Amino acid sequence: MSKKILVIGGAGYVGSALVPKLLNAGHYVRVLDTFWFGMPFLVNENLICIQGDIRSYDLSLAMKDIDTVIHLACISNDPSFELNPDLGRSINYDAFLRVIKAAQAAKIGRFIFASSSSVYGVKNTPDVTEEMSLEPLTDYSKYKAFCEMELRMISTDKLPWVIIRPATVCGYAPRMRLDLSVNILTMAALTKGKIMVFGGSQIRPNIHIEDITDLYVRLINEEDDRIIGRTFNAGGSNLSIETIAELVKKIIEQCNGKKIEIEKVPTWDLRSYQVSSAKIERQLGWQTIRDVPDAVVHIMKAFNAGLIPNPDDPKYSNIKMMQLLKIQ
Repeated sequence: MSKKILVIGGAGYVGSALVPKLLNAGHYVRVLDTFWFGMPFLVNENLICIQGDIRSYDLSLAMKDIDTVIHLACISNDPSFELNPDLGRSINYDAFLRVIKAAQAAKIGRFIFASSSSVYGVKNTPDVTEEMSLEPLTDYSKYKAFCEMELRMISTDKLPWVIIRPATVCGYAPRMRLDLSVNILTMAALTKGKIMVFGGSQIRPNIHIEDITDLYVRLINEEDDRIIGRTFNAGGSNLSIETIAELVKKIIEQCNGKKIEIEKVPTWDLRSYQVSSAKIERQLGWQTIRDVPDAVVHIMKAFNAGLIPNPDDPKYSNIKMMQLLKIQ
């Protein structure tokens, strides 16, 4: 069924891959974004792009006649957040309060919130489930947890919400990010022939960008009683950084015919956590169909096709672009 969808933060890494899928599925899409990282979309009669900041923009206008809101907007990753904590809080939490208030006033029929698997902090169990306590270690993950708490205080009669906690996303997207683990290691192999591994034993969950965006598309028309008022982890494989580096090395050597060196560097940050996606598979029958090697190949093909012409361009790194634009 065709819906009218507002994607907040739709020009970001995930949004740039999601919006074309929503359009291809026959939906009408409205994107609200600052476009700090550029315009990743082609002209489409069913797409309206609004340049605006959720901290100040009139959200009632953005949500007028909208059925579904997908909230992706945030200052992503810990280093970007730490660059300007006040900015991070103002966008990731304070503005989120404006968004959910406006969504209730607009009587939005479905509100999909992209949280993060980092809200769990470090656990000593191999499978972290949705029932476990939230123990965020950074401001970025703390405010994601706070946003979840705010949503849970809202009756689903007033705002039908669902929370998704994605693993670390990987793979190519039109608004590419080269500051995420799999993407960083792959680009280092492609451009430098050498991968720097800091520590290596840390285990982290990953999800291919095509899988997480497929999930968001599915959630648009999923039956209410299967998702509303619920929280789901969304991840694929839990791999150590060292294992990811070895996979990257093997794939690039086989496909590009160049020798790749791996150099290990000691680090104090050996935090590990593994996320279980058994709940979403059990309740929705959803599971990932791609894995880290697919993401490596995805990035490699995009690079070889000239879609990432200058990997050192600040636009591929959140923190570098924020520093360049002096965003306040």
